[in-house]
Amino acid sequence: GGLSGDAVRPVALRMVWQTAKAVKIPVIGMGGISSAEDAIAFMMAGATAVEVGAENFRDPTAAVRIAAGMSKWIEAHGYGSAAGLTGILEP
Repeated sequence: GGLSGDAVRPVALRMVWQTAKAVKIPVIGMGGISSAEDAIAFMMAGATAVEVGAENFRDPTAAVRIAAGMSKWIEAHGYGSAAGLTGILEP
């Protein structure tokens, strides 16, 4: 069996943060993303893009729902684009 979804999100988020600090190439965040807030957290940790996996099995419209939620959040918080979120998280 595998481990996915909510169970891996904390570890995946930490790994994205560590990896983004260590490399000069784009990092794709993945692991437990099921909401716009999850995707935004990965972007803030340093991801330049995110991937939705297991959530697609529960909700086939997950990617569309998450993207729409991200757009609303970005607009509500005054960011120009998702790219403006990348790497803004500080410990």
